[in-house]
Amino acid sequence: MSITSWPSVDTLTVNGIQIAYQSFGEPADIPVLLVMGLGTQMLAWPDDFCIGLAQQGHHVVRYDNRDVGLSTHFDTAPAQPFRSLFGLAKPAYRLVDMARDAVGLIEALGWESCHLVGVSMGGMIAQNVVLLRPDLVRSLVSMSSTTGSLLVGKPRPDVLASMLVARPAADREEAVNNSMAMYRRIRSIGFPAEEDRIRAIAGVAYDRRYDPAGGTRQFSAILAAPDRTTALKRVSVPTLVIHGTNDPLVNLTGGLATAASIPGSRLVTIAGMGHDLPSPLWPQFVDEIGITVAAGEGG
Repeated sequence: MSITSWPSVDTLTVNGIQIAYQSFGEPADIPVLLVMGLGTQMLAWPDDFCIGLAQQGHHVVRYDNRDVGLSTHFDTAPAQPFRSLFGLAKPAYRLVDMARDAVGLIEALGWESCHLVGVSMGGMIAQNVVLLRPDLVRSLVSMSSTTGSLLVGKPRPDVLASMLVARPAADREEAVNNSMAMYRRIRSIGFPAEEDRIRAIAGVAYDRRYDPAGGTRQFSAILAAPDRTTALKRVSVPTLVIHGTNDPLVNLTGGLATAASIPGSRLVTIAGMGHDLPSPLWPQFVDEIGITVAAGEGG
């Protein structure tokens, strides 16, 4: 499926805001909700990956988190990430609010419960969902994510510095170039670069809605979040933790800590994987998620 022939975008009112989403597969199939990461639109869940999951008998929904893409943006709210980190400013919202968005979407879709797959910040949101409403979650997949502890999952200094000095782009070309520069810093060095695919997605993301301040507000929510290490010990659903050995944004210790915190979780580390979703790994992701879904279904 090309990026110009997606399923239609639908919108639901949940948690007092509008959430845009897309579906793959049959509504009667096993429900899987995909939760994307920081400042990134739902289209970063690759079409062929979503189709692969759907072909395995899953009803797959991906959505734009608040403050990105076609979902509600908090344009009038301040973005002060480091003041939020030190408790000097109140973030516009918190990760638990973003988790409530996911809860609201699950309920609005008419699902009694579902399987959650979150990457990076999406993994943090998914963790919060299962802590907030365990009755809605059949299994959890946390990819390239962490527990919220300041001791683990630290970014490589140059990657963090590039995030801190980033400035809003003046136009589409600059925005795409900025996205490509970040991709080159965080991509999976053990796999071929996919610059054409990433450039195309970055361009479409700009056209849908370019809002770097929204990503900064999301970053504030991450920095203001409490450590979930102890709380994650309450998670009782089948859980898979996937993490790359070469992740420069959320280093491997974040995944190791997540797996160590969740009783009975299954850890899959992938050599050469960074902080992206390289296409050679999509079949493995589909298979590993399928195993976890089956466990959540009682298989």
